[in-house]
Amino acid sequence: MLKENLEEVEERIQAACRRAGRDRSEVTLIAVSKTKPVEMLKEAYDLGVRIFGENKVQEIRDKYEALPGDIDWHMIGHLQTNKVKYIVGKVKLIHSVDSLKLAETIEKESAKRGVISDILLEVNVAEEESKFGLKMEEVIPLMGQIAQFSHVTVRGLMTIAPFVENPEKNRTIFKDLHKLYVDIKEKNIDNGTVSILSMGMTNDYEVAIEEGATMVRIGTGIFGARDYGVQA
Repeated sequence: MLKENLEEVEERIQAACRRAGRDRSEVTLIAVSKTKPVEMLKEAYDLGVRIFGENKVQEIRDKYEALPGDIDWHMIGHLQTNKVKYIVGKVKLIHSVDSLKLAETIEKESAKRGVISDILLEVNVAEEESKFGLKMEEVIPLMGQIAQFSHVTVRGLMTIAPFVENPEKNRTIFKDLHKLYVDIKEKNIDNGTVSILSMGMTNDYEVAIEEGATMVRIGTGIFGARDYGVQA
């Protein structure tokens, strides 16, 4: 099942890139493995997957110890400040930074370990009350504050679009975040560090790619349905 699923996702990514006139190398696939057992991750690893996304700190800790060291782990779920110390130095990228307080905690823990942590700012483009994330107008001011830190680098933006039956409904959300991403790069607010736009999940990643996503987070499309009703 995994092999066929990965092949299908890959074909669909390539097709979306072609439609958008983009090169396939511009899009990174993150296999979202939350709630999935280590055995299933090992199977995906044997099929060539090296980038896994997890929602919970405890799952990253457990799987980090159980799986090969050449895996890039991405923290894609909401991160509490008291859990930061458990993943700094272990994860390649934290996708879900949505406050100065959280960024300060990552800075502090990264300084302790002598590492630089790469982060994305999570933007709640649709302003859904049930979701975390910054408002669009809060992004650039927060970037300015984080720019003072020496152990945290903002690498880009991330959003979790609403779950919709018709992915076209999320096109404007992806388009709006891409515009902000381009503005940041053109104004050099980021000092040249921003190159990642993480948006698009199983139900809408093709539209996200067409609108400029450089990372897509796909769980169900690769690993099958979850044990509970959360989509990824």
